[in-house]
Amino acid sequence: MGLSDILNDKAVKASVVNDCALLIDRQVAAKGGLGGMALKAAYGVVKGAGPGYIPGAIERILPEVVNALEPMWAEGLQAGDPVAHLSQNQTQTAEVILGVTDRRIAKTDNGLVRSSYNKLRQSVKGDVAGAVPGLAEILGAHSSVPQ
Repeated sequence: MGLSDILNDKAVKASVVNDCALLIDRQVAAKGGLGGMALKAAYGVVKGAGPGYIPGAIERILPEVVNALEPMWAEGLQAGDPVAHLSQNQTQTAEVILGVTDRRIAKTDNGLVRSSYNKLRQSVKGDVAGAVPGLAEILGAHSSVPQ
């Protein structure tokens, strides 16, 4: 069974989306300093768009992210622990995830969104990499991988 199988069951997919939203909330809340204040302010604006905005965005991008992570997940399965494999390869995993957002941004007609994303792209790479172990745990918990 592949990683994408977690998307076949609507209840499991909804649980993954919820867990990812909570992970993002925790990651943002843990940020400190001036950069953390700016990130928290921006995240607050996004969350202010509506209570379902963040989960909705996760739900829309999740199939692409899971599909992009599938080869790394398969490598981890062959090595015996896909969760550990993603976590041990945080930078590579983050690049795969950001590659999905890069492709989506490239298709947008909104120049402001594209410009804002491009300005933040490098600075958020570390944040995305830092979230990889939590994401790997979420994926592992909802997959058929023995825990």
